[in-house]
Amino acid sequence: MSNHNAILAIAKKTIETEAEAIHQLSSLLNDDFSKAVECIRTSKGRVIISGIGKSALIASKIVATLNSTGTPSIFMHAADAIHGDLGTIQENDVVICISKSGNTAEIKMLVPLIKRGKNKLIGMTGNTESFLALQSDYVLNTYVEKEACPNNLAPTTSTTAQLVMGDALAICLLELKGFSSKDFAKYHPGGALGKKLYLTVGDLAINNEVPMVDITSDVKSVIVEISEKMLGATAVMENNKVVGIVTDGDIRRMLNKFDTIYGLTAKDIMSSTPKTIEVNVLAIKALELMQAKGISQLLAVEGDNYKGIVHLHNLIKEGIL
Repeated sequence: MSNHNAILAIAKKTIETEAEAIHQLSSLLNDDFSKAVECIRTSKGRVIISGIGKSALIASKIVATLNSTGTPSIFMHAADAIHGDLGTIQENDVVICISKSGNTAEIKMLVPLIKRGKNKLIGMTGNTESFLALQSDYVLNTYVEKEACPNNLAPTTSTTAQLVMGDALAICLLELKGFSSKDFAKYHPGGALGKKLYLTVGDLAINNEVPMVDITSDVKSVIVEISEKMLGATAVMENNKVVGIVTDGDIRRMLNKFDTIYGLTAKDIMSSTPKTIEVNVLAIKALELMQAKGISQLLAVEGDNYKGIVHLHNLIKEGIL
């Protein structure tokens, strides 16, 4: 077998091993899982998640997922907890401890301290007979038959199982709380994802020039307006209402159609059915409309009032495209 084929074979085996473990994970769900979800959902405090080693890294990621989906959470490293960080846990908080074996020295030291504070304890472990499991109010079973590591040592399949169990918790809580895309946007105001959820056409158009000409304007005035406002188009107005649009493409078509531009007006070269979009519509909808129509700008309106132009370049600049 060539090195190339050997590498691919190892990768495929790793993925298949972990996939099988995750498939089996669903069969380990029981009443403790649903009770743990309800415990978190009805709690007046936060979720404190702790672990040691690779489990600590997974705990940190689960915290991030819970926070972003509306469940306030804090990461507390198990080693730091027994050296001063135990004060992170407040009266109404629910604590989740993650440990594959459930018998590490740090966990054995931490668990009695948590129990002393009378906080609800959820243990996530692959060993339901472990110290952590026996001391927990609820146990999330993340047992895996073997690690993907050929020596069955490096945490691979086990940490994947922990991560998936954490995702299952987060999504259950999200759905039970009726957490919507609008809620999600509040927690993700930055980046392309957040912008897709809250940025509107008006938010973009307000930063642009507002090109417009009268329906009787001569062609030179139309060209100057398009060039100066640098949006590739201008609205055509009559009695303060939009009646058409002239784009760069219309100018090119005009030059092909007419031998002279003398005497031509905006009315002669405009499209009388401009594509418009309301300013309160999400910018992502503007992108979808542009793509569907094969155009690069839309006239932004508020009812019958023309507010400006939203251009494809605006969407690119904001990272929505």
